[in-house]
Amino acid sequence: MIVVEPFAPQHLDGFAKLFEGSSSSCFCRYWHFEGTKNEWLARAVACPEVNLDEQVARLIRGDVTARGFVAIDRSASDALIGWTKVAPRAAMPKLVGLPVYKRLPFEPATWSIGCFLVHPAARGRGVARALVSAAVEHVGAWGARFLEGYPRRDAARLHDEQAWQGPERVFVELGFTLVHDDAAYPVYRKAIAPPSD
Repeated sequence: MIVVEPFAPQHLDGFAKLFEGSSSSCFCRYWHFEGTKNEWLARAVACPEVNLDEQVARLIRGDVTARGFVAIDRSASDALIGWTKVAPRAAMPKLVGLPVYKRLPFEPATWSIGCFLVHPAARGRGVARALVSAAVEHVGAWGARFLEGYPRRDAARLHDEQAWQGPERVFVELGFTLVHDDAAYPVYRKAIAPPSD
């Protein structure tokens, strides 16, 4: 049974184990790193603990750049098996600076699904879909009025590691609208209803 919850301090041990078990050293700080590509690669390879420490510190102080959702497998000792970053688009300088995305119309209340990480042993079980569904349900309470996804598109099936921005079919099947039809980098958006009182 997969349960999805907003990322919180009680998830930190599982979060670290998920990234380590998936051989991912970014600890979800890539979109917020403002240095060069080579500087990022050096940090991710030589000092991954800096990324983890930064994510932990930002989460503890309530920074929106550490927001996201975790998928927990209740049938496997509550193992954390999935993650997705969900943060305001404006808080992701590396994303908004990319040529393919920089001309997107800007809405202040647009939040972005920046990335996914699903443990290799849990792939193909609907974890990404569960994470996106939870984001749609919860981000209105965080002030989002639009939620965007940025999947990579390719004629051939993407390797799991290439699909870190999510499977395109998940956004389509969950009712997101195609708003930018780039051949390799489409953008999907969904309007989010304000929370009811």
